[in-house]
Amino acid sequence: MPDSASPRSSLRALPLGVWGLALTSLFMDISSEMIHSLLPLFLSGVLGASMATIGLIEGLAEATVAFTKVFSGALSDFLRRRKAIVVAGYALSAFTKPLFPLAASVSSVVAARLLDRFGKGIREAPRDALIADVTPDELRGAAYGLRQALDSVGAFVGPLLAFALMAWFAGDIRLVFWMAALPAILSVLALVRLVPEPPRAAAPAARETFSWRQVLSLPRTYWAIVGLGVLFTLARYSEAFLLLRAHDVGLATAAVPLVMIAMNVAYAALAYPAGVAADRLGSRRLLLAGIAALILADLLLAAANGPATVFLAAILWGAHLAATQGIFAKMIAHASQAELRGTAFGLFHLFSGLALLAASSLAGWLWSAWSAQAAFLAAALLAAIAAAVLTRYGKAP
Repeated sequence: MPDSASPRSSLRALPLGVWGLALTSLFMDISSEMIHSLLPLFLSGVLGASMATIGLIEGLAEATVAFTKVFSGALSDFLRRRKAIVVAGYALSAFTKPLFPLAASVSSVVAARLLDRFGKGIREAPRDALIADVTPDELRGAAYGLRQALDSVGAFVGPLLAFALMAWFAGDIRLVFWMAALPAILSVLALVRLVPEPPRAAAPAARETFSWRQVLSLPRTYWAIVGLGVLFTLARYSEAFLLLRAHDVGLATAAVPLVMIAMNVAYAALAYPAGVAADRLGSRRLLLAGIAALILADLLLAAANGPATVFLAAILWGAHLAATQGIFAKMIAHASQAELRGTAFGLFHLFSGLALLAASSLAGWLWSAWSAQAAFLAAALLAAIAAAVLTRYGKAP
């Protein structure tokens, strides 16, 4: 085995900019999850919002992210200034954090939430393209895996900090929200100090004009990956259904968040090793392993009759995310031209987001009309179809 293929040597070989982006993701996710883990309680218990209003806010937030990604990715291609756009996105999200403790009405929270998600939409596609710009092709799996791993660490450290601070501050949600601004500031500082704009030789050439017709020049391989990503995402419901299933089989309401912590611990632990393995073995094998983990998780969720089974399924869910999310990013970077890489990531995120919305809508309908078992068995079937398509036609790099 080449030394560059080992996890430890790959960590040493990764550019400083990748570490900077990974740390930026870590700090921002800690900040965001400190707020998001308490936001429904703040909206309903402090501001008196209904469940329908909370659902509408979340739907608007995710739609804002999905559509913003396309335009920010294309803009980063056009301007050839990816870092500046990424900084703008993270800075906007950091700016919104104090707006949550200052909010005196539901409309104020809506404005803060949408601005925060707008910042997320601005930064994500250019950030993924920037990782590809500064990382050698043979290390891109490791690079995306490291960012996903630290992002997932933030996803469980944030709620744990919120829980601890709620106990420390005697349930003062607004004070916890104020504390969430600190890691957001660290996020922007890490980005500014540690992440360079890629050298001109590595960056895509600037263009004098932009037309969406240029999207048609993306190769067939790219569109095949997008299609595979959409099919795969249709088999992956929102993680909210994990929580609903845990409660459905008897887990106490106060303990339900532990399911997400278990999932994110598995995700964080496996994302970087999965990225290194993709660099060494190829993406196709990792995707098949991820799909297998998802199928097994769905079958366990369908058959679950107690919380222990749901926790095991949550760990498998985290494993499937680790084996697929960074790998798809590596594949998109490999299949798209450097000068259209931001656009390519933006479109991929858009189509995947729409597929996740469709999948979650399907899950909700099946659960309501039939049963939880029917919803998860349908997901397992869709995942098996995705595996069959990948086995038959997939040529993942």
